[in-house]
Amino acid sequence: MNMIEERLKSLRSLMKERGMDAYMVPTADFHESEYVGEHFKCRKYLTGFTGSAGTAVVTLEEARLWVDGRYFVQAAGELSGTSIIMMKMGCEGVPTVEEYLEEILPQKGVLGFDGRVVNALAGSELEERLEEKEVSFCCSGDLVGAIWKDRPPRSAEPVWVLDERYAGKAAEDKIRDVRAAMKKAHATVHVLTSLDDIAWLLNIRGNDIAYNPVALAYAVVTMDKLYLFANEQALENNAYPYLDNDENVTTRAYLEGKGVTILPYEQIYEMAAELKGERVLLEMGRVNYSIYCLLKESNKIINKMNPTAEAKAVKNAVEIENEKKAHVKDGVAMTKFIYWLKKNIGRIPMDEISVSDYLEELRRQQEGCLGLSFSTISAYGAHGAMCHYSATEESNVKLEPRGLYLVDSGGQYYEGTTDITRTIALGPLTDEEKEHFTLVLMSMLRLGNVKFLHGCRGLSIDYAAREVLWKRGLNFEHGTGHGVSYLSSVHERPNGIRFKMVPERQDSGVFEAGMITSDEPGLYIEGKHGIRTENLILCVEDEKNEYGQFLRFEYLTYVPIDVEAIDKSLMTEQDVEYLNQYHRAVYEKISPYLTAEEAEWLKGVTAAI
Repeated sequence: MNMIEERLKSLRSLMKERGMDAYMVPTADFHESEYVGEHFKCRKYLTGFTGSAGTAVVTLEEARLWVDGRYFVQAAGELSGTSIIMMKMGCEGVPTVEEYLEEILPQKGVLGFDGRVVNALAGSELEERLEEKEVSFCCSGDLVGAIWKDRPPRSAEPVWVLDERYAGKAAEDKIRDVRAAMKKAHATVHVLTSLDDIAWLLNIRGNDIAYNPVALAYAVVTMDKLYLFANEQALENNAYPYLDNDENVTTRAYLEGKGVTILPYEQIYEMAAELKGERVLLEMGRVNYSIYCLLKESNKIINKMNPTAEAKAVKNAVEIENEKKAHVKDGVAMTKFIYWLKKNIGRIPMDEISVSDYLEELRRQQEGCLGLSFSTISAYGAHGAMCHYSATEESNVKLEPRGLYLVDSGGQYYEGTTDITRTIALGPLTDEEKEHFTLVLMSMLRLGNVKFLHGCRGLSIDYAAREVLWKRGLNFEHGTGHGVSYLSSVHERPNGIRFKMVPERQDSGVFEAGMITSDEPGLYIEGKHGIRTENLILCVEDEKNEYGQFLRFEYLTYVPIDVEAIDKSLMTEQDVEYLNQYHRAVYEKISPYLTAEEAEWLKGVTAAI
């Protein structure tokens, strides 16, 4: 019996002991984080599937794993030799996890899961779906954890303080604003468990989640107290590791100076159980089911988006100025990378992984770079058509001096978070490749130059990007843009740009001046090529008149666009002017930081077309 089958057998033994008919294992931590630390990778341990998303369901007779289209090939390989059945999400005839559970669970059956890794909204929806069958939930234990003998410990990296020279607003002022929002919602307690919100609120950062500089913690805010539940040892380090002064101030001392009461990480569950008769503001999609269940019986639940979500999306003046600095640094790294790629393709060996590593090296050479903001998508040729492709040792291919190479990447800097995609011609292109590249470019530029009235959501302005593609019967399946945090998650609510509502994405909020959003249309031709061109854009005020306040965007990203891939005949005069204006700014902002040879090259590739 192989290792995976042994693990399934051990899990089923525990399920029988506890009278469970099915056990569900999602890909999640206790905080609904986008990335999952090694300690929380129960689904990977149980199934052997290493992808970043997927849900396993084990019954006493079978095991199934739901994966999306990004992982059909990978999952098929990794599940080979096991009894686990792959469920291709979104394919015809394939039930959802919820539909499957509704079908296979017996009347008065028992569904098991760790309530800390399922959010309250999902848990409540399962309750509703399975109510007719009178299914009960057993969600107080972590069965996979019980059989995982060499489980890595929870991350406990040092927590540090983001000084106001970067944050732009004191934690006391942010806490005061949260209490004002609580009062408006008639709440007496606010439970906050999403790590990006806690980091923003207290001006702290950490390294417990890959690519997101946040710390594992929970927070409870009342009208006169703030409790932080965290690994206390992680708070004993120097609060300001990047500053020359304040060397003797610990993060704990900083927090206590702000009136924060620090308690052990796990104690949140005790406090939740003890709260009675309160009006608790929380966001069910961001709080785990275990906490919700402890609160709901004895308190009034006010389910609203966390006040911090909207507040942190609108960057203050200090954050905006810092973001501009971060994007110059990032633009220098990206420009150097493109120059190196163009100069050396066909002359030295290159593959998807090696060039991605070199780009990361260039970023880390920039002052204040803390690492990457997400796992780089480095995709050559047909791999570019898989819009969330991740190069592995098995899939890695060599770059050749022809066709298109797509790289979607970003960095974390003290001055902010970046996210950029460029598609680069490595040599001769087909007419179709040039046509598609140009259409995507026009799409990006038109959205970046749109002007609109306050009150618009991304749903209102998405057509500015898609029109040029839709007119030709073309489309791309992902959103056109997502919000971006300040030195935190690269995906941020509530701002986003898409043409249709997607239940799992809460990014259709009204645009406000100060919000940062990606502008990233694409086009993906299976088996041939993928193209995406992405800049980050800052929403700013334009004129105000009798019709109201108009808004527009300013580019934050300044990196050349590959003119060798353009078919100018497809562009209007306005499109050409948009590109030429952009390239003038790229040269002006980036050239001072390049070598003479690089600057001369940049001057040529940003010359007016």
